[in-house]
Amino acid sequence: MSNTGLQSLDYVVFFIYLIGVSAYGYWIYKKKSSKEVSSTDYFLAEGSLTFWAIGASIIASNISAEHFIGMSGSGFAIGLAISSYEWMAAASLIVVALFILPVYLKNKIYTMPQFLRERYNPTVATIMAVFWLLLYVFVNLTSILYLGALALEVTAGLDFTWGIIGLGLFAVIITIGGMKVIGYTDVVQVIVLVMGGLATTYLALDLVSTHFNRPGIFNALGLLKEQADSHFHMILPKENPFYKDLPGLSVIIGAMWINNLAYFGCNQYIIQRSLGADLKTARKGILFAALLKLLIPIIVVIPGIAAYVLYQNGMFQKEMLDGVGVVKPDHAYPVLLNLLPGGLKGMAFAALTAAIVASLAGKANSISTIFTLDIYKQYINPNASEKQLVKIGRYTIYVAMIIGVIIAPQLRVLDQAYQFIQEYSSFITPGVFAIFILGMFWKRTTSAAALTAALLTIPLSTAGKFMAPEIPFLDRMGIIFLILCAVIVVMTLADPKSKHNPKGLEIDRTMFEPGKSFVIGSIMICGVIAALYTVFW
Repeated sequence: MSNTGLQSLDYVVFFIYLIGVSAYGYWIYKKKSSKEVSSTDYFLAEGSLTFWAIGASIIASNISAEHFIGMSGSGFAIGLAISSYEWMAAASLIVVALFILPVYLKNKIYTMPQFLRERYNPTVATIMAVFWLLLYVFVNLTSILYLGALALEVTAGLDFTWGIIGLGLFAVIITIGGMKVIGYTDVVQVIVLVMGGLATTYLALDLVSTHFNRPGIFNALGLLKEQADSHFHMILPKENPFYKDLPGLSVIIGAMWINNLAYFGCNQYIIQRSLGADLKTARKGILFAALLKLLIPIIVVIPGIAAYVLYQNGMFQKEMLDGVGVVKPDHAYPVLLNLLPGGLKGMAFAALTAAIVASLAGKANSISTIFTLDIYKQYINPNASEKQLVKIGRYTIYVAMIIGVIIAPQLRVLDQAYQFIQEYSSFITPGVFAIFILGMFWKRTTSAAALTAALLTIPLSTAGKFMAPEIPFLDRMGIIFLILCAVIVVMTLADPKSKHNPKGLEIDRTMFEPGKSFVIGSIMICGVIAALYTVFW
């Protein structure tokens, strides 16, 4: 039944995408680049991105193979509940745009370590910069390359190793043009991503309706609910085997908020797209990203659930197994792609590649930004010229991608890669969010307290994982966040000098006043989220 590999028409469609994105990126580079590119222009595209470019770039960088392959795999294994990451992310983006983003823009913050340096001291900034670099290179970059190569191998029959190398090279080509090229090519990437993703969703639903002889897409959705009712519960009970991944109400009133606010508000990889714009444009861009977030489960989770239903009813019995005969949930999306007709499969394949490359480019750019501005300029060559900084930034991209290409094949042992990414990223999240949120809104917070929290976050997370493995990682992350907040508060109050702490940021009430369009958009998005949880509770 499967149609492994790409046909001639698929290659034509894919190469049109490849050449089109590359040509558009080159045109943007030549049109918008000045003769003397400054470091802020190269890393942030200062003042050059429109709101739709900012929003599209956030989504293109965020949505990658870890969603198409990993989240679809979780849809196969867990069900619609995995959509909590996307729907709660949309709500979190609104909070970021309203309360966190204004602090960065008012204080001219360009990198997250810079915020820590100005708010606390260079030691805190450097420790966290090193943490971020290790996380971005050894967890995020490598997992994106791994999942991307897995998709290329299963859908097109391409060699896994060459797939990793090819993705790395394409991402480098996009990345070396700087944030302007990334931002505007990401608009094209998102269009391709959504169109190709919807094509795969349509196919999956059509397969379900045909298999059960009940034609119609809406009939297919009803069939999914009928055949896999357990996959349509947003709040998992404790007896559910996947409760440790999505622990009940924690996904809507617990640590999921900490996870998302840290990711979207204190993460160079995401917030960087907004730091070069004015507040009004940046807020609109983030709101646009929140709107797009609501669509993601449709194009990645629903196909995974459809694959589960079809597998339970006799289809994909061999395709869903790995080399030793074990069901591999991460095979769900690639298996569906193999059933698309010629041309349409090429478009879906291009969408998958667009998501992978855009995410790789964004991640590499953030790695480059942090290393160049917060390590190289601060400690190696403080007098570096703008031209030297851009040059070092490009060299950093090359090195990071080479490391990712070397390490990515080692991730083949994973079952659900999306959960791997979420859990190990959470090791640093509690400390990051604690020192950021208290640093922003409590002027007394001391550097010593922040440094202690930064140093404790990984040891506490590691101890929690191995000493109390029965606690879901989201709950563990919330507990550690509260512990670290308590440590910061106690240490700060015990320090008599904290009353005269000069490190507070420039903040005033007018910074947080939303415009009318922002309020209306936020209400609409939150209303949709509330309705979705009500329907699928």
